[in-house]
Parts: sequence; C-alpha cells; structure tokens
Amino acid sequence: MTSKLRLCLILSLLFSISTFAQHKAAYKLVDQNGKEIAYQEMIETLKDVDVVLFGEFHDNPISHWLQYEVVKSLHDENINIKLGAEMFEADQQEALNAYLSDEFSAKQLQDSIKLWPNYKTDYKPLVDFAKTNSLEFIATNIPRRFASDVYKKGGFKALDELSSKQKSWIAPMPVPFDIELRSYQDMLKMMGDHGGVDIVKAQAIKDATMAHFILKDLLPNEVFIHFNGSYHSNYFEGIFWYLKQYREEVRIKTITTVEQQQLKKLDEKNKNLADYVIIVDENMTKTY
Repeated sequence: MTSKLRLCLILSLLFSISTFAQHKAAYKLVDQNGKEIAYQEMIETLKDVDVVLFGEFHDNPISHWLQYEVVKSLHDENINIKLGAEMFEADQQEALNAYLSDEFSAKQLQDSIKLWPNYKTDYKPLVDFAKTNSLEFIATNIPRRFASDVYKKGGFKALDELSSKQKSWIAPMPVPFDIELRSYQDMLKMMGDHGGVDIVKAQAIKDATMAHFILKDLLPNEVFIHFNGSYHSNYFEGIFWYLKQYREEVRIKTITTVEQQQLKKLDEKNKNLADYVIIVDENMTKTY
C-alpha cells in the first residue's frame, strides 16, 4: 500500500468517526438492566409470546413511531397479531368495528365516539393498519365514567349499580386488588391527601378490565399487541399483574418509554421497569 493511499484511508476513517460522533440519536433501546438491544433482537423475542404490553408516553412521538414499526415488523414476518388499546373503551367496540369493516367513514367514527385529542396523529395510523390488513383492534378499557365512579362514589361497590349490559364492559366482579403493589403505592404517594385508596382502585379497575379483554380476545398462536400508558404496565404490574392473576401461564413481554437527559446509559431509577426500555431524549418534541 502506497503512503498516499494509506493517508487517504486514514482521512476517510477520521471523517467517518467525526460524522458518527456528530450524529444525534433520537432514542436508544435497552433491556431492563440497561444493556443495549438491537431492534430486530427484540422483535425475535416478541414472536414467541402471547401478549406484548407496549407502554407509551402519550405525547411522545418516538413511542408512537415504534409502536407502528413493531406492529409492521411482526406482521411482515407473518406473525398472527391482534391489536388493542387503552385509548378505546369497551362500549366503543361496535363503532370501532364498523370503521374497521368500512361501514363507517373516519368522520362517522369521530362523530359516534369520543376519540383522544391526539387520535389522528398517534393512534389512527395503528387503527388504519389494522383496517388495511384485516386485523382486529380491541377496545380494552373500562368506560371512563365508571372508573370515575369508583373514585368518587366509594370504591368498587359503585359498580354494583351498573346494569347487566354495562357490566359486560368491565372486568367481572369482584376483581383482585393489592394496594401494596409498587405502582399503586407510588400513586398514593404522588396524590397525597388528594386521592386515597379509591383513586388507586379506579386505576386498578382500568388495569383489570384491560387484562380481562386482552385475555377474552386472545386466540391460540396469536400475539396480542396492547398499547397503554407506561404506568399501566411498568414494574411488571398493573395490566401485567392482572393478566397473571387471571391466567398464570400467559407469556408476556413488556416495553416502556422513558425520557432522560442523556441516552448513553439507563438512569438507575429507570431500571427494571420493563423487558425493553426505549430511552428518549427529554428534549424530544411532543405530539400535543
């Protein structure tokens, strides 16, 4: 090798290193202990489970982009998948089905049920993916007015007043409840004197209902991908805990989103939140 050629190679290498160093990463994917994981490595593990709980920050664009990519990746590899989300309540299933089957237009869906403010940017792409590919999309959440009653009217007993039809939109009563779960204890501390046990029960009935409908609609040899706020599945609690209470043998993987000042290393407080952690720069723009 001539000295001139060697110099060219060195300069090329230095330029490449410099370019890489200047690259601004949007996110980093790690396991629960902070070890970096390749995206495809995660996809390979998701193929062999029954349920994927994808915990998002509702206004985080990286969460929503990767939700779509995970769905597309599994579908492209011919995995039987079903979608479901916290953002749709069980009494909205009929309208959602009408849209998926082309009986409703997008406007008719919007006019018939209350959609989240960021539906068009963050959840419609997932619903439309299901529509285009003839996939089911399950409305898993309890009607929020019922969860509000649990908080405002004295706990789970408020649900005794519901009609048989209304009770079909919630987890069968009585539901198991463990106030000592870390996520529920954190909620108690965060709310202080403004919440109490009943606000935790309102959270629990959401978790229980989502778990109930996931299992009710889960078929053999199928992966149910569920989208929910990260607090509903962090620490392998919330929906995860109820899934295991109802069907201990169910195989679950969890994904969560965290925001940090730096992407290089998972902050200690964010370890052991989920099987996979998406670290996003805290300066990332929001979807709303």
